[in-house]
Amino acid sequence: MTKDARVYLVGAGPGNPGLLTLRAVECLRLADVVIYDKLVPASFLDYAPEGAEKICVASLAACHEQRHRPVQETMIEAARAGKTVVRLKGGDPLIFGRGGEEAQALHAAGVPFEIVPGVSAGLGAAAFAGIPLTHRLHASAVAFVTGHENPEKCQPIDWSALARFPGTLVIYMGMSRLGHIVKMLLNEGREPHTPAAVVHWATTGEQQTVTAPLADLPQAVKAAGVAAPAIIIIGTVVALRPDLAWFERLPLLGKRVLVTRPRHQAGELAQRLQLLGAVTSVLPTVEIREPADWTPVDRALRELASYHWLVFTSANGVHAFLSRLKHLGKDVRCLGHLKLAAIGPKTADALRHYHLEPDLVPGRFQSEDLAQALKSQILPEQRVLLARADRGRELLRDELSRHCTVEQVAVYSQVDAVAADESVLNSLRRGEIDYITLTSSNIARALVQSLDAPARSRLENGDIRLVTLSPVTSAEVRALGLPVAAEARAATMDSLVDTLVELAQLERRTG
Repeated sequence: MTKDARVYLVGAGPGNPGLLTLRAVECLRLADVVIYDKLVPASFLDYAPEGAEKICVASLAACHEQRHRPVQETMIEAARAGKTVVRLKGGDPLIFGRGGEEAQALHAAGVPFEIVPGVSAGLGAAAFAGIPLTHRLHASAVAFVTGHENPEKCQPIDWSALARFPGTLVIYMGMSRLGHIVKMLLNEGREPHTPAAVVHWATTGEQQTVTAPLADLPQAVKAAGVAAPAIIIIGTVVALRPDLAWFERLPLLGKRVLVTRPRHQAGELAQRLQLLGAVTSVLPTVEIREPADWTPVDRALRELASYHWLVFTSANGVHAFLSRLKHLGKDVRCLGHLKLAAIGPKTADALRHYHLEPDLVPGRFQSEDLAQALKSQILPEQRVLLARADRGRELLRDELSRHCTVEQVAVYSQVDAVAADESVLNSLRRGEIDYITLTSSNIARALVQSLDAPARSRLENGDIRLVTLSPVTSAEVRALGLPVAAEARAATMDSLVDTLVELAQLERRTG
């Protein structure tokens, strides 16, 4: 085993991406191997290096009770091979997560380890359901209890003592025995009218909370159709929920949104939607790659002194252009004499990332408006370098060419590449997605062309609503024979998110 090899026992939190700790992300970025629980969101694995081996514990043994030895053996074997291992566990590793047992096994094997705490499911469920576990007027103590314990444990749960416990009870893994647990507490003297709650899929867009007096809780849960995974909370603090239930009031709670942007750009939009309560999926439909031939770009870069304006139509174009400039041993000083134009605020922000301030950003963020704005400022004798993708509308070049000299170069390539994510495709076929966001004509075309008949029919009849970024994208969607449910007022992510919220609220009011 190498000197640096170690195992990180990392708490992934209860499922909300914002509750993954900074230390957890740092550890994932170091990982050669990630061994993760089945309920850990797949997006968390994106923090690991692309080449890291990713192992779901469900693949190590069919039954949960049979997995602890294979998990321990896999961690130890990988660490002894000199690999950095992250054992990614839901919630907190040391609260009903077998983290103590796994740490003991590592210690016995002489493998160095670090324990990284996470937000436990009980804490997350209470906070996102609006239930304070302690309160000056209600509870001064909290008991975390497992509803499914090892019968061979030396100190079994004393349900009689818990029935008399003056604070809040938080019960994990108790849904299969909910009726039995409630019966034991009532038989031992807990008041039948004690406020109680079950929080299903806590902290995620699928969260659902059922409240009832303790005696009625099993029936209320059955009527609501709620099952595991869920946390049970019992105590007078549950009565405070009507005032404090902030999360379940979010405008996109439970709405399922498919993000179709390239993977390196999809995360930002998905995160914004999750913060509004949405359940997001990502299905990239195009990939951003280097152009097949850099020769035209390199020639333009060598002749920068001959141009007066440099025009960008996307943030991807900015990053690709300036990366190539650096690759050739040059830097932004080469651009000092140029006027810079950006099609919209995201492209402008990409320029500012390199400490470049655009001279022109049109009032509306599409090619027609950029062309009009440029023609009002560019002199006929001036030369324009247009850096863009290798495909898309030629309107900007054509319009400017009537006014001045334009050289267009492809600084990146867009390739149709719909991810073969069968779970997402099945969700589309079954109509389990509410909205699909489409942020360009190319993305819309690539998505629609990849769909089979059952999935396409869901879009045609409006089971799944299409929300577009611009009139150009909307026109492409309609040309493909599909309806547009809503279009952003401006071609920005802010406007797209606002449009989704407005559509969801309208549908709730009318439907």
